Formats: sequence, structure tokens, C-alpha cells
Amino acid sequence: MKKTVLNILSVLLGLLFLNGGLNKFFNYMPTPEDLPEAIARDNEALMEIIWLMPLIASAEILGGLLILFPKTRALGAIVIFPVMVGILLTHIFVAPEGLPIALLIWAMLLWILYEHKQRYYSLIN
Repeated sequence: MKKTVLNILSVLLGLLFLNGGLNKFFNYMPTPEDLPEAIARDNEALMEIIWLMPLIASAEILGGLLILFPKTRALGAIVIFPVMVGILLTHIFVAPEGLPIALLIWAMLLWILYEHKQRYYSLIN
């Protein structure tokens, strides 16, 4: 049962990041009209660094794809981790209204990391 729930949540998380990364390249989802001004300023600042947004999008796409499949899920979680740090810090300091969802996504990522902890031991040793 636990493995099934983890697999379902992992697929949802992978699809979430895959969609987010693809949207950064193809811009198929409209920007919300009620986007907080601070978030809009942050996004504009990120776009000033020409290579940064494609890098974030590529990490989201790669990490999302890797998380979809159980065999590569541990690597996908590592790829997504720095992106999630940025998302969490953004919601703590700039847009706290999105913090509950960011924390939910963090919980999913941390569960994946915890369940694959034995795969990370060789990185530490």
C-alpha cells in the first residue's frame, strides 16, 4: 500500500515538474492576472539572466522525467532538489500565500529522498 501511494505521488510530482519545465519553454499556460507584484518582479529579474530560466526549465523537465520511473526516481529527486529550494525560499520570503502547496510538494520530495536513502550512501562515503 505504501509503495503504491509513493508511486502515485511520485508520478504526480514528476508530471508537475515536467509541465512546469515545458511551460517555461513553450509558455502555453497563461500567467495569472492576480499574480503578486513581488513574484512578477522576481520573474522579470530571473529572465534578465538569459541562461537561468532555460537551466531551471531543463532541470525541471529532466528531474520530472526521472521521477516518473521507479528505477531513476532517486536521481530525479536529487536533480529537483535545488529547484525546490528556490521554490520554498520564494514562498517563504516573497509569496507566503503559496507556502502550504510548496510544503506539500516538499513533503513528497522528502519522502522520495527518504525511501531511496540507501542509494545515496555511496555519494556520502
